[in-house]
Amino acid sequence: MKKIDKKIADAYFREKNRYMFIYFAIWFLVSYVVVAFADYLTEFYIIGFPFHYFMGAVGALFTFIVLLFVNAYVGDKIDEKYGIDDARNEEIGAKNMIDH
Repeated sequence: MKKIDKKIADAYFREKNRYMFIYFAIWFLVSYVVVAFADYLTEFYIIGFPFHYFMGAVGALFTFIVLLFVNAYVGDKIDEKYGIDDARNEEIGAKNMIDH
């Protein structure tokens, strides 16, 4: 199996970690900050419900599901950028099968 250059691997993981930090920040905001400011958010309404109630009942779950899809999409783009995508892996694997 072909090894990845250390500089490329470091850049790859730095970028992946940067996006994971962003996802965790959004998760923290939706999970804890909305709850911490629930008293102040009662003035805002979404679909007839107070904002803090809506986020606790539906909004947080919806946000997490969206984050899963965004993570998958962005992760695939990062993999392609650094040559770690599925097509490249299959190409390397097929070449190794022929060589052996």
